[in-house]
Amino acid sequence: MRPKFLLTSGLIFSLFFVAVGDRILPSPMSDASRNIRASINQTMLGLFPQSSLPDKIEEREKRVEDLWNQKSGSKSD
Repeated sequence: MRPKFLLTSGLIFSLFFVAVGDRILPSPMSDASRNIRASINQTMLGLFPQSSLPDKIEEREKRVEDLWNQKSGSKSD
């Protein structure tokens, strides 16, 4: 067999195994598929820095509330 065919077939099989193996295959293989997918997910998430987006949102909400409080306080004077 040609190496290109073997490489393509192996790649397709690997993608299939990782993508839907835990839903189709029997227990020992489905566990392996699930574990591999979890490892890949953790590796991919580890490549990107953690975002501090929730902190930024909370800080922005606090600033808006402070501005509203200042604005409502100045109108009552």
